[in-house]
Amino acid sequence: MSSGGRRGPPHMSTADRSQALSALDVLEGTWTIRPTPPPAWGIADPGSLEGRVRFEWALRGAYLVGRSDAPDPIPDSMLVIAPHEDAYLQHYYDSRGVTRLHRMTLTGGVWTLVRTEADFSPLDFAQRFVGEFSPDASTIDGRWEQSHDGGRTWELDFRLTYRR
Repeated sequence: MSSGGRRGPPHMSTADRSQALSALDVLEGTWTIRPTPPPAWGIADPGSLEGRVRFEWALRGAYLVGRSDAPDPIPDSMLVIAPHEDAYLQHYYDSRGVTRLHRMTLTGGVWTLVRTEADFSPLDFAQRFVGEFSPDASTIDGRWEQSHDGGRTWELDFRLTYRR
């Protein structure tokens, strides 16, 4: 975690950090997460679903790691984010034993994750997450979507809201 009011890894000076790593500071910290599942999930009281995710720097600030404790039926997860080319890669692992690799961008207040290729898990459908930050970065209104035509068209899977 950061120290002295400065976000980011405590051992790195601002001059030492790449712009790509600095852009991830907006995710650092603990968030409450609330999914809004579709009726097909059959959840009697969807308003009671609440979990937590914590993002923190690891390995001397080379990676941002997230760990979630999610409400059922959403699995708990761990993810590792690293700069890659002109964006990021997010390595995703969950309590079902699922491992996935998402291409990620974080620009203009929009966080996007996309998976359109088979990786460590079969690709039964393409996935996309789009999360929009509030102006004060205290809320992310997001949605997970799926595509059954390789990412040409997307349909809502479920909404997910992050709050500090």
